[in-house]
Amino acid sequence: MRIRRILAAVFATAALAGLGLTGAATATAAAGSVTPASVTPGECTDGGGTIDRSTPVLPTCRGGMNDGQTVD
Repeated sequence: MRIRRILAAVFATAALAGLGLTGAATATAAAGSVTPASVTPGECTDGGGTIDRSTPVLPTCRGGMNDGQTVD
């Protein structure tokens, strides 16, 4: 009985440690795919978008992979 309890504790600890590593890997992967808050005019056009200067505050990139981001 004592061995079973020890093995159960070892397996539970290993399972929780595995979940911690999985969470850390997911957080690292998510941090690598963060899009910038604004793009340059060249990045907007290179990504397939056009610069919309009719927006009230700042120009905005329309279309392409930077759609909706402000242009510096």
